[in-house]
Amino acid sequence: MLGAKGGALPLASLNHISIVCRSVERSLDFYQNVLGFLPIRRPGSFNFDGAWLFNYGIGIHLLQSEDPEKMPRKREINPKDNHISFQCESLALVEKKLKEMGIPYIQNRVEEGGIYVDQLFFHDPDGFMIEICNCENLPVISLSGEPIMACKRVSFTPQQQQQQQQQYLPQAIHVKEEPCA
Repeated sequence: MLGAKGGALPLASLNHISIVCRSVERSLDFYQNVLGFLPIRRPGSFNFDGAWLFNYGIGIHLLQSEDPEKMPRKREINPKDNHISFQCESLALVEKKLKEMGIPYIQNRVEEGGIYVDQLFFHDPDGFMIEICNCENLPVISLSGEPIMACKRVSFTPQQQQQQQQQYLPQAIHVKEEPCA
């Protein structure tokens, strides 16, 4: 059994996800203008095209595909496909904005013991699945029945967002942690 010798890896948190793109520029526009991520510096020693973004306590690393035409194209929105999920304050507002932007999506509702989680699923420009939900409604409970943790939201403050948009992140990021409601 994996991990049997000495237990699991001593991890601290999720740092970033990497997404291979047909067009870094198109994906950069999507992650900035649809999901609210801000571009940050990436090491200049990389010898391939890409971009790094950050918000909500997570990084997104966009990597230019070496052969964009051979990348598979996903058309069907399937909630059971690989995806990343973001919580939001107002699913109704997110749905309204997706409609305004002309982004196709599907809705789903999960019920567990009288608790409802509403979900919206849509694709980024390369077919990577994005979920927006009110998943905080569903408590995180271990299989033994005990709550595991309370989540924390990490995001840029409004002042930091404005500063980051005016300057291409020449200094360290300072984030504000807020407890989930």
